[in-house]
Amino acid sequence: MEKNLEKLFDEMILLQESKLLRYVSEIIPNITKEDLLQPNDYEQLEHNPTFRYEEGVLKGIQAAKMAVLAKMREKAF
Repeated sequence: MEKNLEKLFDEMILLQESKLLRYVSEIIPNITKEDLLQPNDYEQLEHNPTFRYEEGVLKGIQAAKMAVLAKMREKAF
């Protein structure tokens, strides 16, 4: 069960990362996934509400994955 949930979260994260990178590539051509780790380096992204929303969705999925897996592991002990 844990592996299935982890795989589901990983797929959701990959999809959201791809969506975010596609959106940002329209604003800043040739930007990389690694560049998105420091979006404040790019003025075009700093105050872009769509980027910030999609980035927030990604962070939310990542946080949910950590919380769910931690809870499942806690119950296993």
